[in-house]
Amino acid sequence: MEMVLNNINNPTVIAIIALSIAVIALLCWVISMHLKLRKFLIGIDSKHIGDSLDTVTGELSNLKVFRSELEKYLDGVEKRLRKSVKSVHTVRFNPWHGSGEGGNQSFATAFMNEDGDGVLISSLYSRDHVSVFGKPLKGYASLHELSDEERKAVEEAKNNL
Repeated sequence: MEMVLNNINNPTVIAIIALSIAVIALLCWVISMHLKLRKFLIGIDSKHIGDSLDTVTGELSNLKVFRSELEKYLDGVEKRLRKSVKSVHTVRFNPWHGSGEGGNQSFATAFMNEDGDGVLISSLYSRDHVSVFGKPLKGYASLHELSDEERKAVEEAKNNL
């Protein structure tokens, strides 16, 4: 034991111990850097960061193409949705005003899109027969005369948009 303690003061032994500590510290640092580098290496065959950058660039190009196609698709969907029925409102009424005939079986229903285009379907019910009418709507109005109930159905459908 005494011999080991005597050798510790030897400058060569001190240098070897210091270099050994430095080598161990550098080895730990290299292993740490290697693990961090593995996180950046993307893809099965990646051996260099350049390979990973090529992979990322290719995937980015694919994403740009996909985004462009998706934007075109969504534009088409939005155009179709603008033409679809967005609001429906029904007004039920008694056209005979309390005479007992028909009750509230008559109705006016407006179907319209965001631009106020669509159709108004109305029905007059009596004991003897049922009459059904269809009137086109353009810009929340019709070229055909509307009854009060039909105007109310169109106005309520407009308010629901």
